[in-house]
Amino acid sequence: MDQSIAGIKIPDSALAREVTELVRDTASPLLFHHSTRVYLFGALAGRRRELTFDPELLYIGAMFHDIGLTEAHRHSHDRFEVDGANAARDFMRRHRLPEASIDLVWDAIALHTTPGIPQHKKPEVALVTAGVEMDVLGLDFEAFSDAQRAEVVAAHPRGGHFKENIIQAFADGMKHRPDSTFGTVNADVLALKDPQYRRVDFCAVIRNSHWPE
Repeated sequence: MDQSIAGIKIPDSALAREVTELVRDTASPLLFHHSTRVYLFGALAGRRRELTFDPELLYIGAMFHDIGLTEAHRHSHDRFEVDGANAARDFMRRHRLPEASIDLVWDAIALHTTPGIPQHKKPEVALVTAGVEMDVLGLDFEAFSDAQRAEVVAAHPRGGHFKENIIQAFADGMKHRPDSTFGTVNADVLALKDPQYRRVDFCAVIRNSHWPE
């Protein structure tokens, strides 16, 4: 049976149900509920902006977007966003989805912490980031009605202390690969949580390169 939250239906195909079960089994409750809220807020933003998007592809992107932080997927030294994008790609290929759809979801996940770019991409890419920005950063908070916010959070609770808990989840998923945060917002997380962390300075990299001038 289709489930509707704040007027948004959670996709209920066999594929979508498998995504739900996979992420529920792989991620913590914190990340599972966050990822579902990302879909709901992203879909609400898409409806408000009158964008045409594929709800199932948006759902896959939202549900996989932080899976690179989980114990099962965080052992590489790539950016956690890339780990999540690759996990979604592998899942979609197993289900023989079109490569164009796979590329779209890959971009949606890989770019969701890169400000200034996703909004210029396809709607599914833009809306995964819009959902993340609303749920984590509170961007466009007032563009969602009180009723919409309340219904989304009632169905998928933030669980108390969400702000500090999501920062900790980011840190746990990245602390073994500090170099992957170079040039991203993720550097702020390790700067806060890891006293041994030292940012790579982009200008210093330029000045210290092997070029003579």
